[in-house]
Amino acid sequence: MTVDAVKPRRRYDNRRRQEQALQARRRILDAAYRLLLERGYPGTTMAAVARTAGVSVETVYKSFGTKAALAKKVWDVTLVGDDQPVPLAQRPEFSAVSGEPDPRRKLAAYAAVGRLLFERLGPLVGVLLEGAGTGDPELRELLAALERERLAGADRVVGQLAAVGALRDGLDPEQARDVVWTLISFEVTRLLVHGRGWSLDRWQAWLATTLADALLGPEPARR
Repeated sequence: MTVDAVKPRRRYDNRRRQEQALQARRRILDAAYRLLLERGYPGTTMAAVARTAGVSVETVYKSFGTKAALAKKVWDVTLVGDDQPVPLAQRPEFSAVSGEPDPRRKLAAYAAVGRLLFERLGPLVGVLLEGAGTGDPELRELLAALERERLAGADRVVGQLAAVGALRDGLDPEQARDVVWTLISFEVTRLLVHGRGWSLDRWQAWLATTLADALLGPEPARR
């Protein structure tokens, strides 16, 4: 029996290939984000994304499927700030909202999260809303999905308030959810910040106060 015959078989290590694929995916997302802001949704093609990222068009399609799916992934990564598989609700900013027992401080923390998301997503929202005017059905469905996610977020915070009896007397939770959904909309934020020149500090303070006034009962009198 030779030495080679008893030599243990080397295991295939695909970690390098996985890391290369991850890096390529990140380049694609970064390229798509930059092109969306520069060219808008209609002007951002999968071929342009591939060239900018330094990969083949086939790689882009294989990784994301469609342009709308790629735009959704760009949104998701921009939303949370990285590409780690940690849901937004489990991020520290949202955990702070969920874990705050005081209703007014909870809404103030929620307003702070709203500011963070506007800072991250504001430019991208404008691009997608403008692109929707072209009538692209996949983009319209993407925007509808984003609105459903935003509505679910509003429903979550209202549910937390309702669970501890903090909602104003006579206020239906569904109506409360719709109020929150409206107040945190990017359209309202853009009107005040870009249209009326409000600072983000002023907008955040207004949102916290307006949410509390709309949803909560009167603040207990201090002795």
